[in-house]
Amino acid sequence: MKLQNGTRVNRAGLAWWCLPIALAGLLCVRPGLSLQLAAQQPMPNQPAPPASTPDTRRELPARRVPVPGTISEELAQKAVSLPVRVLPLPESVEAWKAAQQTINQERAATARAVADELKATLTPIQLASVRGFEITPAVTHPARSQRLLVHLHGGAYVLGAGEAGTLEAILLATQCQTRVISVDYRMPPEHPFPAAVDDAITAWKELTARHNPQQMALFGTSAGGGLVMATMLRIKEQQLPRPAALFLGTPWSDLTKTGDSYFTHAELDNVLGRYEGFLELSAKLYAGGVDLKDPLLSPINGDLRSFPPTILATGTRDLFLSNTVRVHRRLRQAGVTAELHVAEAQSHADYLRGFPAPEAQELLAEIDQFFNRHLR
Repeated sequence: MKLQNGTRVNRAGLAWWCLPIALAGLLCVRPGLSLQLAAQQPMPNQPAPPASTPDTRRELPARRVPVPGTISEELAQKAVSLPVRVLPLPESVEAWKAAQQTINQERAATARAVADELKATLTPIQLASVRGFEITPAVTHPARSQRLLVHLHGGAYVLGAGEAGTLEAILLATQCQTRVISVDYRMPPEHPFPAAVDDAITAWKELTARHNPQQMALFGTSAGGGLVMATMLRIKEQQLPRPAALFLGTPWSDLTKTGDSYFTHAELDNVLGRYEGFLELSAKLYAGGVDLKDPLLSPINGDLRSFPPTILATGTRDLFLSNTVRVHRRLRQAGVTAELHVAEAQSHADYLRGFPAPEAQELLAEIDQFFNRHLR
């Protein structure tokens, strides 16, 4: 099997490491399992409307949602047929650190295995005071030798430290045949907001001092996508050089429970599950007491005018579908060139955990083509 760029991939060798990267937990794999929506139960933290206004909430019957026959068998087995994930709910700083260490060790091992399989090289680097990794693909396109893609990893702002946050960067470096810098930003509980934004800006300043920003793109998935947006808001505020393009993979653009799919897709998304629980805990831990509506925490509330051309991705089962759709509409309203790609039946970031399914390769190729159109 080959990637879109011609790189050969051993399917058998890859099958075991295609794990979800957006969040982490324990999976009980039961192929073919349909997901049951407990839609008749009131959604937690959804207050009843005042007595003086009509109750417009809809009660839906419990239902079973089958795995559709409109997707590849590979994607169905790797992602869509899996049950909702059970996520850790740490109740203390010590519990957070223990969970982070365990999960990050597993994900780092996965990233190293992927790099070995794709023959990509990971090199630790220092960007002023910020740590990072330079990912060099097995093949670098001669016409793209001066390009640089800058990656901000996902993981709900609490997971993905060190090599654990590099999987997406490895896949994009290989697909785009371009070097990638993955920023290893600081995270809570020791370093809550705005440490991640500060580190992203420090890294960006260091990199743009050495590279032409018109040959650079900024990208990330989930919390990484939200952090890309927050970084762009800070770049605008400080009048720094701007990247030529962005990729926002199902961005966590609103840390509050705002948007239709937070309600309609609860438990249908078998990666994130629902807002209540790990997501909500992570948002509050990251915010460190700052209002979750702050634009640098929920950048959907910021001024998106003059953002670079942006490509966005989500799926029809993604809990962050509304987050992504709302960002796309805000960008369009702001006059920004923006493409939205919505994949059939995919939950949160299934284009990553489902790789190398055809749907995943197709989206990576779309991102590559988008960058080719906008980077010099």
